[in-house]
Amino acid sequence: MTRIVASVIFLLVASISYAQDDGFKPLFNGKDLTGWHNVNGAPSTWFVKDNTIITTGKPTGYLRTDKHYENFIAEFDWMHVPTKKGAVGNSGFFVWADPIPAMGTGYTRGIEVQVLVNLEWTEKKSGKSTATSHGDLFSIHGATCEPDRPHPLGWKRSIPIENRAKGENEWNHYRVEANDGVIKLAVNGKFVSSVSKCNPRKGYLALEAEGSECRFKNLKIKELPSTNPSPKEVCDVDTGLTSMFTGLDFDGWKVDDAKKKHWKMNDGILSYDGKGNDKTSLLWSEKSYGDFELVCDATPGGVIYMRGSRVTGIMAGRTDKGWSRAVLQVKGNTYRIFINGKDVTDLGRPGIGKLEEGAAATGPVALVGERAVQFRNVFIRGLK
Repeated sequence: MTRIVASVIFLLVASISYAQDDGFKPLFNGKDLTGWHNVNGAPSTWFVKDNTIITTGKPTGYLRTDKHYENFIAEFDWMHVPTKKGAVGNSGFFVWADPIPAMGTGYTRGIEVQVLVNLEWTEKKSGKSTATSHGDLFSIHGATCEPDRPHPLGWKRSIPIENRAKGENEWNHYRVEANDGVIKLAVNGKFVSSVSKCNPRKGYLALEAEGSECRFKNLKIKELPSTNPSPKEVCDVDTGLTSMFTGLDFDGWKVDDAKKKHWKMNDGILSYDGKGNDKTSLLWSEKSYGDFELVCDATPGGVIYMRGSRVTGIMAGRTDKGWSRAVLQVKGNTYRIFINGKDVTDLGRPGIGKLEEGAAATGPVALVGERAVQFRNVFIRGLK
């Protein structure tokens, strides 16, 4: 009897050890958002409850991992909780993402694994699905990929071969296998879609906030051997930039009732109506900064003042239409300006600019509207 009991115990221990040694590690500790970074949402946008990561969906944006991943198998459960029955629930799982959003949008460059309920588009002529709630894969905001089957409208989007996702208020299970630029998705136990030739193919993983409540749990990952991506196939690395916007309100900015008549924050976009006066046409940050790098997306007419000075400023929105991305680097009494990746410091030419004599060593920054203008993706980090 003793030998039988010992054998049973040995088998139980061996089976438990084997189960624990499958190579998967938790992506989420079940208690808080340790290991994750709220990129461009309000503090209330992402939170943990009952071993589950929950997003309110507002403002649109994403929560990303602190770590880059290349080749891996990831598994997780998700569920949409619409405010009313039949309402669209929208979210996503971003693969190989950048640390901050792409220019003019709240989302990152990368490959999106669609997390959607109660919505499907069809082509009018053929009646074929062009986008579904059952696990589409597609590239966004500068990333590229090739779907496993031709899309009815030629989009770079993989439509699932079978509808397997459950509806609202029900848990779904995703298994995402990403290896050497190929992504395969299994929905509730069966592989239904895939893309290949992905670029980038190494970067952050992220959960998406897009307008409605979505919940995630049981997130885990198993990393696979590297296939040596080139530098052009690797996403940017976090440099410490933090968002100056909550996306929902004016928290962090000096705004009075007069300015609120002309400035509005809506889903991550700060808009100025162009109808204010000299005092109401600018917003100063509550914090002061010395040496810093600031990233700001703006439409034409957007201006940035630095170190509390209305004399020292740059045009953030330089193009005739659409968004521009300005990067302002201030160190000591010098500065550099990049617009859409081009050095335009010296009257549109590369160089090093100097602040006016007697400029303060520290001070707030301001967003200014010379006309009706929009700002988004305002990030800042200190420089040493």
